[in-house]
Amino acid sequence: MKPFALPWLELAIIIPLVGSIVVCLFHDVRQASKWCLGFITVSLACSMIAVAGYFNHQTSIALPWGLGSWNGQRLLEVDELNALLLPLVAMLHFLTALTTSRMMMAGFSFGGLLFGAAIRLAAFACVASCPLVMLLALEAALPLVTSRKPGGPSRVYLLHTLLFIILLGLGWTCIDVAQLTSLGSVLIILAVMVRTGIFPAQVWVADLFCKGSFSLALLLTAPLVGVYATVRLVLPVAPEWVLESQGIVALASAVYCAGMGIVQTDSRRFFAYLLSSHAALVLVGLGLHTPFAVTGALVMWLSTTLSLTGMGLALRALEARVGSLYITEYRGFYEQTPSLAVIFLITGLAAVGFPGTSGFVAIELLVDEAVGAHVAVGLVVVLAAALNGIAIVRAYLLLFTGRRHVTGVSLKITPRERVAELTIVALIIGGGLVPQTYLESRHRAVGAILRDWSKLPELQTDQHSTK
Repeated sequence: MKPFALPWLELAIIIPLVGSIVVCLFHDVRQASKWCLGFITVSLACSMIAVAGYFNHQTSIALPWGLGSWNGQRLLEVDELNALLLPLVAMLHFLTALTTSRMMMAGFSFGGLLFGAAIRLAAFACVASCPLVMLLALEAALPLVTSRKPGGPSRVYLLHTLLFIILLGLGWTCIDVAQLTSLGSVLIILAVMVRTGIFPAQVWVADLFCKGSFSLALLLTAPLVGVYATVRLVLPVAPEWVLESQGIVALASAVYCAGMGIVQTDSRRFFAYLLSSHAALVLVGLGLHTPFAVTGALVMWLSTTLSLTGMGLALRALEARVGSLYITEYRGFYEQTPSLAVIFLITGLAAVGFPGTSGFVAIELLVDEAVGAHVAVGLVVVLAAALNGIAIVRAYLLLFTGRRHVTGVSLKITPRERVAELTIVALIIGGGLVPQTYLESRHRAVGAILRDWSKLPELQTDQHSTK
């Protein structure tokens, strides 16, 4: 049997799903941590094999008994859009499990991490609209059932989740059932704005980071699931004016959240606003609805998820050592933990497009297309990126410089944390030095998304030459 013939994609989802049940049987958190890491490692490997099979033009067999089909078609599938997203999502869960220290284990739900990984992988692999809507609703509701913190998520998150599910369901009904494309697109766009934390819905993101588990909040927000909903459900069918309206609102939100990130005194709230601002910039690129703008948005999606996950894991590791982090005075942690300081700075600079990182190409594409659409739009995009850069440098200086931090406990990075963070840094720098591979993949994905193929003359030329 050929190595790619097995249902690797389905296995990547089923394995963590089964693992979430197995892990819950352990009362010892250390044993639960080891088994969780094992399950998510196998899931990551399966997702990578499935993607490798796609790029090698080899399809896998379907699951028996029709479990992998929907209306006679494959329910889960690797295509040009999710080919890079699937291993990325699995890797985020793997790195989170890997960097969970003993001090964090008592309040950490390893079963919830595995269950969330299975649902998110299924959502990113789903190509049918109805199952995708159900998976997106379930994924948003996960913290309500998997949180181990007393009381669970706050009422703010509950209300925003209900609003997201209602708008998403109504929007899908209007598009697929009632054939009201414009109304359905508007409703789904509103749902996406709620899910990604576009103003004024950014309050739930900050609230979740401040009152909930940092790991849970990071896994829920960093993959930018709302952007995936936009690309799958809205972008191929939405009228131009809907996408332009989304871009305008997202542009204003990007600047607002970037400005709010500068004045925050709590590191978690700073990170929440930073994440919301970058998610808004991705939606700005989608709203421009040109081939290269959408390509830039997809590249920024990958870069934002990777770089901000690295920064979030660095903040989480530092918080595990010293407690709550307030950025109101100089803390001087660099001498005690220089590795975390360097990783924080590299991932932060990558998020705002520093040359030599994966974010540089994304910012360049987005700014060029924004300026081409309107000079004012391009200037506002640059302003948002500049404000985010100021917020990141300010947080770095306050956390790691200014004075010598004296402590009797070692704050040095652990081997597991070093492996996780260096993996992210290697991907960030490698993506900046050799961007051609993923740029071509994202541009081909745009060709499959946009309705008007006349906007892609270079792709049409390639097709004619192939014929």
